[in-house]
Amino acid sequence: MIARRTLLGAALGAPLAACAPPATAAVRIWAMGNEAAHLPALLAGYDTAHPGAAVSVQALPWTGAHEKLLTGFAGGSLPDVAQIGNTWLAELTALGAVAPLPADAATFTADQFPAVLDTNRIGGRLMALPWYVDTRLQFVRTDLFARAGYDTLPTDWAGWKRALHAVKRAGGDGRYAILLPVNEFEQLLTLALQTGEPLLRDDDTRGNFRSAGFKAALAFYVSLFREGLAPIVSAAQIANVWTEFARGFFAAYISGPWTVADLKARLPADLTGKWATQPMPGPDGPGAAAPGGSSLVVCRTARDPAAAWQLVRHLSTVGVQARFAQLSGDLPARPSAWRAAGLAADPLMAPFGVQLARARAVPKVPEWERIVSEMQIVAEQAVRGSRTIDSAAAEIDARVDRLLEKRRWMVEKDRAA
Repeated sequence: MIARRTLLGAALGAPLAACAPPATAAVRIWAMGNEAAHLPALLAGYDTAHPGAAVSVQALPWTGAHEKLLTGFAGGSLPDVAQIGNTWLAELTALGAVAPLPADAATFTADQFPAVLDTNRIGGRLMALPWYVDTRLQFVRTDLFARAGYDTLPTDWAGWKRALHAVKRAGGDGRYAILLPVNEFEQLLTLALQTGEPLLRDDDTRGNFRSAGFKAALAFYVSLFREGLAPIVSAAQIANVWTEFARGFFAAYISGPWTVADLKARLPADLTGKWATQPMPGPDGPGAAAPGGSSLVVCRTARDPAAAWQLVRHLSTVGVQARFAQLSGDLPARPSAWRAAGLAADPLMAPFGVQLARARAVPKVPEWERIVSEMQIVAEQAVRGSRTIDSAAAEIDARVDRLLEKRRWMVEKDRAA
């Protein structure tokens, strides 16, 4: 039996008594957004393959999912299995809310993108299994780059910037080579990861943003604005990215796989074949990016851990992952499922596989989302000219050190014990 309860926002306000274990032995899974909507289709036949197994799906809105997990932990009402954002795992592990993967999970962990799998490893133990993956790369108007003399894009920063200047010159006043919304951290983070220098130091207890690598990435990022290649705007100031992309306001944009479907659906027909996805350039050649996506965890309070892991294994099989990709557009966590779903041969999706193979894991600390938020606030000040590169790097380090003060105290206490 497969029961689906779509509670959405109402679930967030439900009394704890309503979360008491049901009378049946159904494995309870919490999932978010588009993924939750497709779970019933992925579970078709599950009870036939596993007689007596039952699954209860509860859909959560992405905006409230993190808080729901924390309140579920505090109230003792976590489900058996949960979808989580990768950046939440360090926090949930520190709380003791999730169980490590069982020893027999090697079948699944051997077929993963290394950096994505690494984001699921906390303190040397795998605490979650990647479910779907994403990363960011370039969406480019190939016709505009070709008009500027570039049939192929350079793979290093210097060559890439020359190409952007050529596109800007060909486009004329009022048009730009690239869109980098100043309120989004992902673009600068991508450049920073490409330098190879760690963003935190001293056992992830202090910022390392004054390193030569980060300052080089920040200087390159800021130069794209100061040289007129990118407009100084936030995402809120761009009414519709696809509309501005179509009219040539900018010729390149850094985004994730979800943008492929948006552009296919929204760009005018005469632009078919005139845009593409391209891996990111790096300082001296093809560059890295941050791995993203969602993973599945089994909660420590799972009533039947064996049944919970059985469900996670089912959702991680190649066939189910390929089906999931076809239904949702999400990229499978397992490279073998890319081939099964035809993604490896898709000219718009295959570059994401190339980029994921070069991805680098971000620091695994609970404070990470606040850290990159502070990084971007200060970076915007540098873009707008109110800080130098050195001043911005020092300010980011100061803010990060404050965010990590408790973690630093805990690490130093453990050392002294």
